[in-house]
Amino acid sequence: MIVTVTLNPSLDRSIEVGKLVVGDVNRATSAHLDPGGKGVNVSRALLANGVASRAVVPCGGDEGGQLIRLLVAEGVDVRAVPIAGNTRSNITLTEPDGTTTKINEPGPQLSPAEFSAVIDQALTAAGSDGPGDAGPGAGDSGVVVACGSAPPGLPTEAFGEFCRRVLLAGLGLVVDTSGPALRAAARAGATLVKPNRDELAEVVGRPLLALRDVIDAAQELRSWGAGAVLASLGADGAVLVDASGVVAGEAPVERPRSSVGAGDALLAGFIAAGGAEPHDGNGQRALAEALAWGAAAVSLPGSRMPGPADLRRDDVRIHTHPDGVRPLLASS
Repeated sequence: MIVTVTLNPSLDRSIEVGKLVVGDVNRATSAHLDPGGKGVNVSRALLANGVASRAVVPCGGDEGGQLIRLLVAEGVDVRAVPIAGNTRSNITLTEPDGTTTKINEPGPQLSPAEFSAVIDQALTAAGSDGPGDAGPGAGDSGVVVACGSAPPGLPTEAFGEFCRRVLLAGLGLVVDTSGPALRAAARAGATLVKPNRDELAEVVGRPLLALRDVIDAAQELRSWGAGAVLASLGADGAVLVDASGVVAGEAPVERPRSSVGAGDALLAGFIAAGGAEPHDGNGQRALAEALAWGAAAVSLPGSRMPGPADLRRDDVRIHTHPDGVRPLLASS
């Protein structure tokens, strides 16, 4: 079973405007309200493509209740963990050329007891009761996908302990986060980490100007303990570095509408194609599927997740011997 964990979920209101003018009245051309958070988006993308998953979500207040109702209405198998704080709300403003401006609230703090309850729920949802008992969802069929920013005030050591508990339970661990939490996940031995270009540059402490820089940075994370690194590079595509080597690719989008959730869709496609399972030779196929899902998400408004009819697999280009000196022109 694939279990997504979103430690800092949100209600996401996406608004399209003709042109964003700071300090003036801006009139919306459309608006969407969606359940948000990286792990939530991964579950939504998997569901849209017929892949089962469970979403573990700490939630509180009226916003938390609305978040759960939206997820249930979409058909997501959600496991809510009640918390004392209020679930955050985020706003995304998108212009016709795809330029996106985001305003994200910090979100509530989780008490040690609430954080422990989230971990317990994730292990239970994946079919494991704890260390030494992998349960029916273990091994290749059991994957915990921890995504998004850590809640305010959560110690890095606590996140590292979460990672270790998942791995000790015999489950695969996929992590999409940033900063100290990303470093902790790699050092804990996560099966796969998925930073974007900026997150990868931050964690290794240097700019990534060319594809070779990204590959070297990904290899550094592997030297810390990560099994594989899937780096998303925006319009420059993505690169996968694992025990089999390096493969890169891209999928052009003729009319980008919103980049919100594109990285989450990319990760969902990679997992759906078996990319989180550490088998040699599977990475290229999983990366191609990931790029198709990510490109499809960019072509949709707001944080909508793509379904089978949105995918354009023929547009994906894969490079098994990528040109490392190629400069990266797009932001992630």
